[in-house]
Amino acid sequence: MNKNFFEIKNVDFTIGGKTKVKNASLSIENEGDIICLLGPSGIGKTTILRTIAGLEKIKNGSIQLKDKILSSKNINVEPEDRNISLSFQENSLFPHFTIEENILLGAEKNKNNKDKKISLKEIIQLLDIKKILKKYPHEISAGEAQRASLARSLMTKPDLLLLDEPLSNVDQSFKEEIQVRLKKILNKLKISTIIVTHDSYEAFYLGNKCAIILDGQVKQFDDPYNVYHFPNSVEVVNFLNRGILIPAKVTGENSLENKDLGTIKGNFIKHYPKGSNVKLLLQPEDLEHDDKSNLKLEVVDRRFRGTNFIYTLKTSNNLLIPVFVHSHHVHQHEVDEKFGIKRPINIDHIVCF
Repeated sequence: MNKNFFEIKNVDFTIGGKTKVKNASLSIENEGDIICLLGPSGIGKTTILRTIAGLEKIKNGSIQLKDKILSSKNINVEPEDRNISLSFQENSLFPHFTIEENILLGAEKNKNNKDKKISLKEIIQLLDIKKILKKYPHEISAGEAQRASLARSLMTKPDLLLLDEPLSNVDQSFKEEIQVRLKKILNKLKISTIIVTHDSYEAFYLGNKCAIILDGQVKQFDDPYNVYHFPNSVEVVNFLNRGILIPAKVTGENSLENKDLGTIKGNFIKHYPKGSNVKLLLQPEDLEHDDKSNLKLEVVDRRFRGTNFIYTLKTSNNLLIPVFVHSHHVHQHEVDEKFGIKRPINIDHIVCF
């Protein structure tokens, strides 16, 4: 049986005497994998990072890295002996050092680690920070400071890199490009990483796996595709806010009925007996636009997203249903117009609660 590169087993994460996340289990299967922690502010994501880094102790369970126990009820390896680098959301650059000197501190910290060959020049180029190297922290923007802090963390050559909202201060127009560069660096250097983010799209892009943390628990830990398409609870659906739950009745092995939409067919992720009343997850891409359809719903809102529109449609029972349409579709509907839904409705994977 293969052991995970990093593993948290049944740990209560506590800070200031208050338990933030209870009985949590997470793992990084292979060296170089990335996991992302998603959840609302104040839920305990940063506490998890601080505990992994050794800044907080645990009273139950264990935290293990490369077959070595770092934290348990009886063991607590000191932070400086863990070879873990923690980069906080608020950068921790030394104000009296230039950006270049700050970054080189990271290289100095782990200069004897021969396992990972990290090129300072390459990191500077990938994070686009060459023009700020001679400046001091007070002379650069918050986004530039975040990237400089990230560069310093990478230069420490850690076994495990912990990033707390690493791109929260990066301009939106530049964020996606930095995400691509960051993923390229981490994959090339095979640096195992745990990233805290509030941006689900960022988590879905960067993470091999995502952990959804709600109400003091890890509600779901899975690969991004499954988290999005197969959420395991109503709480996860509501947090991701990528669809709605509508009432329906199971009418057969592969079908159910909704009063407004009629018959919906597909493959159930979980079996329900015929006649069961359920809540069906309906995501924007599940319904298709068809002006010729006899199923017409009222447009109450239209949001332009560049590559697509998201229409909000109102049914006769006042359900508000989001529908995705490519921005190049021929007939763009205005608010108060009727919008056709293609029949028969077929959803590949039917998720119900």
